[in-house]
Amino acid sequence: MPAPVLSGPQYLREGLKLVLSPSLRLFVLLPLAINLVLFVGLIYLAGHQFSLWVDTLMPSLPDWLSFLSYVLWPIFVVLVVLMVFFTFTMLANVIAAPFNGFLAEKVEVVVRGTDDFPAFSWGELIAMIPRTLAREMRKLGYFLPRAIGLFILSFIPVVNIIAAPLWLLFGVWMMAIQYIDYPADNHKLGWNEMLAWLREKRWQSMSFGGIVYLVLLIPVVNILMMPAAVAGATLFWVRERGPRRGLFLLDNSLIQADDRQKICGKDA
Repeated sequence: MPAPVLSGPQYLREGLKLVLSPSLRLFVLLPLAINLVLFVGLIYLAGHQFSLWVDTLMPSLPDWLSFLSYVLWPIFVVLVVLMVFFTFTMLANVIAAPFNGFLAEKVEVVVRGTDDFPAFSWGELIAMIPRTLAREMRKLGYFLPRAIGLFILSFIPVVNIIAAPLWLLFGVWMMAIQYIDYPADNHKLGWNEMLAWLREKRWQSMSFGGIVYLVLLIPVVNILMMPAAVAGATLFWVRERGPRRGLFLLDNSLIQADDRQKICGKDA
């Protein structure tokens, strides 16, 4: 196991290998198509509005400080890029949430070598939509107040210089939350419990969120890396949680894992 601060790139690299494997390609194609359409639309919009957004955010400087505009302009270009990137990422994940949740299930089956999830069917996929969308709304409820605070900060003269690095740190944390939540939700781990677990694994979480944030900033590459991030997050979940023999909920009663397998008619 690599050092916590170095574990993120390894999880993402292994996740990419998994989603390119023949057994998982089918579960990657549809979310890839959705992300591609959304990406093209946002890039088109940003291309027409980018200069206007930068000029709007740039503070008005007195003549004697006009030389600072050459320093501040790149900072606010970065700020707009981060905001556009974040918008794309959040929208893409809301739309693709049911498919990402299902992909996380199938990755876990491959990694663990056992299948405790329902077999694939379109009915099962449709049944996941209300739960996964509700979870995405919970993420938005966590994200929006903090994003609005940072957005307001972006308009406060002088203080807004720190907006870009704060957006970066917040974005890294949100990437960890966004993707690790898929396997956590599949195991019915509550929102607050999931956040508490990520804080316990802070360095690993920031390492994973950081590398995901970085690769998702690369146009075109980011479309493929989204499902890779889902797979990498599932690897993160399996390895950092460790083997969990534990208890499972079946028909409102708790039973041992190997008893559950017998009931389900699966080999231990």
